[in-house]
Amino acid sequence: MQSERKVKTITSPEKIPGVSKPYTISKLRSAAARCRACPLWQRGTQTVFGDGPASASVILVGEQPGNDEDLAGKPFVGAAGKLLDRALIEAGIVRNDVYLTNAVKHFKWEPRGKRRIHKKPSAREIAACRPWLDSELASLKPKVLICLGATAAQALLGKTFKVSQRRGEWTESKLAEYVMATIHPSAILRAPNDKSRHEMMKSFVSDLKIAARTISRVTKIS
Repeated sequence: MQSERKVKTITSPEKIPGVSKPYTISKLRSAAARCRACPLWQRGTQTVFGDGPASASVILVGEQPGNDEDLAGKPFVGAAGKLLDRALIEAGIVRNDVYLTNAVKHFKWEPRGKRRIHKKPSAREIAACRPWLDSELASLKPKVLICLGATAAQALLGKTFKVSQRRGEWTESKLAEYVMATIHPSAILRAPNDKSRHEMMKSFVSDLKIAARTISRVTKIS
């Protein structure tokens, strides 16, 4: 078992080895593919960096890639991603216009028979990946930032932030002009029955519709 060690969070692209100006998403993605800041790279198939247009003014941040994302090398392509697609369509947000990423860039899993089951990332692993997330934000300079789930929200907005209490509302932050947190679509998939899933989906879409109205306004201004 590998010993724990402190990981210094790098909060600007200038401090990432091998990345030169301009700090483009393409350069950052290439550098992240070689990341060894925590042990997750040893079991992951590949680094799953963010995906979307380099000109995106809207970023959605989730927790970590799942099994499908680990194999494909792109975020939100599995069941949760498909549900997110549906929610974005209902809310009036064009997925191809937004940049999708995760707080952690490698799939953390544990075996269950022949399956690889998602395991929640640790604080250390989130901290080790924070430089990449900071660099994505620094490169894109989003106007709107949406955190999907508690891991993303607490990573970016503080450990005391509670999505259950503040979901769907704009939160003051230096990260972007408009910052919001809502549930992660995987939470809907884990709901115990169809009725719960329906209600959770309805609330999720409602949160995204609030974001959509602001997105429409700020993108017209720009």
